[in-house]
Amino acid sequence: MSKIHYLLATSICQTLFEAGYVAYFAGGWVRDHLLGHPSDEIDIATSAPPHIIQELFPRTIPVGIAFGVVIVIHEGVNFEVATFRKDHPYHDGRHPDGVDFSTPEKDAVRRDFTINGMFFDPLNEFIYDYVDGRNDLEKGVIRAIGNPRERFLEDRLRMIRACRFSARLVFPIEEETEAAIKELASTLLPAVSMERIWQEFNKMAAYPHFDRALIQLNSLGLMEHIFPQLKGVDIEKRVSSFPYFPLDCPTIVYLLELFPDTPSELCEYLKATNEDKKLVTFFSKSAELFSQPGIENYQWAHFYAHPHSKLLIQVRAAKIHPPERLAFLEEHAVRQEQLKKHIKRIKTRTPLVTSAILEKEGIAPGKKMGVLLKKAEQIGVNENIEDPSTLIKRLKELSLWD
Repeated sequence: MSKIHYLLATSICQTLFEAGYVAYFAGGWVRDHLLGHPSDEIDIATSAPPHIIQELFPRTIPVGIAFGVVIVIHEGVNFEVATFRKDHPYHDGRHPDGVDFSTPEKDAVRRDFTINGMFFDPLNEFIYDYVDGRNDLEKGVIRAIGNPRERFLEDRLRMIRACRFSARLVFPIEEETEAAIKELASTLLPAVSMERIWQEFNKMAAYPHFDRALIQLNSLGLMEHIFPQLKGVDIEKRVSSFPYFPLDCPTIVYLLELFPDTPSELCEYLKATNEDKKLVTFFSKSAELFSQPGIENYQWAHFYAHPHSKLLIQVRAAKIHPPERLAFLEEHAVRQEQLKKHIKRIKTRTPLVTSAILEKEGIAPGKKMGVLLKKAEQIGVNENIEDPSTLIKRLKELSLWD
């Protein structure tokens, strides 16, 4: 897929070049290309103004015309195409008051970090580096372009991004850049919304070393402003199991480790999606299964039938030291195999005893029928009964039937 995206993005640059403009791949793709990391996220920077971009390409979305940004939809793939620009002053700590269309050199120096400030000409396969980004990439360091204090005052989110890139690439943050973050950490909010911070967390969690990112956010003084509730908390201890979490673990599950006692408050604070809230509720309600002895197979079967049960087991396993971790996983694998048929029935909602069967046995619809249906399921799973007639006989032995 990366090759296809590369060719499509190159053809956009070719079209702009033939119209008399220059166009380069920008930012993150260039960094990843030099590191040998394939990437489908190709942003394009060009000397063409927005109205020309819209004229040259039949399908566009004007997402940020005031800032020179247009989405070009090319053969079903979206590419962000932005005009080279020089930013006006920033007064809200996030966005420039306006922009002037400019040159590649001036566009590069207004960007965040040197490793993100390079351009790549796909037509000539040439790197344009006006900020010494290639050198910092070779050194393995995160350095703000120009004066770091000015870069962070322009856009406070860059302080979090520094930690994200540092963790993802395992690069230290350069000394002056780090000092500026510590100095300005208290100004992060309200300049940056919680929604944008949440997006950064999602990007961090998509790669290894999310634990490292959170530890660094804490050491630089940002964490106590993002989550004041965590002031004084041993963050390093709470994230120690992250390296063993499944690779596709949702971000909200990671953050539950920071708020083990107040998961619902975390969801409200982050303005979590309904999907994340349901996931958190499932994790919270399922906790008793792992803390109480004598849990029935009926409860386990319903737990295993839930789509998030595998994730929860993997997360709990991550917090157990080997070799107990292996024993824990084997215990659940064996129990799931034993309950496989019942789990399948629960997933497909095909109970052995139905309301129609009970009606034939003289049970009228109502509360009693509901109780008997649930009881039939419990007996069926706990006693491993798969025959409806046998279950009916067992039900008739109960005082509930009378």
